[in-house]
Amino acid sequence: MRLFRLMLLLIPHAIFAQAELEKQLQTQLILAEDGDTLTLPADTIYLRGTLSLDGKNHITLRGAGQDKTILSFINQEQGAEGLKVTNGHHIILEDFTIENSKGDLIKTQNISQLWFKNITARWTGGPKSSNGAYALYPVQCSNVHFEGCTAIGASDAGIYVGQSDSVWVTNCVAKQNVAGIEIENTTNAWVWNNKAFDNTGGILVFDLPDLPKKRGGHVKVFKNLVTRNNLQNFAPKGNIVGEVPAGTGVMVLATNDVEIYENKIWDNKTVSTAIVSYFITERPIRDSLYNPYPSKIYIHDNIYSMGKRMPTWKNKLGFLFWLKFGRRVPHILFDGISKPEFLQPDGRLKPAYQICVNRNENGSFANLKADKKFHGISRDVRLFDCVYQN
Repeated sequence: MRLFRLMLLLIPHAIFAQAELEKQLQTQLILAEDGDTLTLPADTIYLRGTLSLDGKNHITLRGAGQDKTILSFINQEQGAEGLKVTNGHHIILEDFTIENSKGDLIKTQNISQLWFKNITARWTGGPKSSNGAYALYPVQCSNVHFEGCTAIGASDAGIYVGQSDSVWVTNCVAKQNVAGIEIENTTNAWVWNNKAFDNTGGILVFDLPDLPKKRGGHVKVFKNLVTRNNLQNFAPKGNIVGEVPAGTGVMVLATNDVEIYENKIWDNKTVSTAIVSYFITERPIRDSLYNPYPSKIYIHDNIYSMGKRMPTWKNKLGFLFWLKFGRRVPHILFDGISKPEFLQPDGRLKPAYQICVNRNENGSFANLKADKKFHGISRDVRLFDCVYQN
């Protein structure tokens, strides 16, 4: 009885202390002056509402370490994001874990010079459609750096960069997300030395319609380990990433100037590398300024795993690949849909728009010829053995 009574006395005190700590933390963010470093304690901090930092410059938010400072939103009552940072310059977020928000874990918007360093962003209850869409989510930002981050459990993308420019993603881990790493409508991005595994799709490079920034491109994906991305797709119904079949290594959709090289792309059961137009989604296009065709793509010097695969039947693309190839799906697939203006009289792509594929270990290839209703599928990679035009 004495122990029980002591617990009753301690619990309200603990709740009060957490509420006071949350209030102090948000007050620090509001009152921070340019140049400040805000330090988070080595503790698990339970937060009931979104933390916000707006209109600040040269701010560092630093924890005591990924395994020591944990911002938990398991009991979130207000807002959707865990941490939202907007309208600033030179922001550094480092050395803490953030978990279990209702929506995105960290969303940043309109930030120039942004660092995510040694951040873990995760949902701890396993992959579920009720998890937030994005773990780490910069949008409309520039000069964005990810270093040593881990993203787990996002129902859209773990590390997602949207409508941004000049992006570096390195030495990160993305696992148990629908998309591990996604670069969307973003220009000048370098994604290297990362591990994307146990996602639905490992690394996606997309351009999508109906967004303020229309075109991405100039993206390099290299020296990554992209393996076992065979997780059943758990995106909420209607999301574009819901179209990605379980077992996708790398997918390039409707974007321009992408180079994928020196990666290890292993044991992805449906398709190792796919180059597709937006038309493959069979969704309507209402954005008159959108270009739905991929162009100037170079796939080279990657290592693909040997052995057979088993494409998922729970996805229309996966079922199509199984229907056409069974368990021998080529590692590199091009849907064959190109903009007519990109083509030469002989039907090949003009040099400025070429799809080039060469020097890939175990790099079997097929052109699906989706523009011809998949008639005459070609496995002849020699037609795509070209020189990339920088």
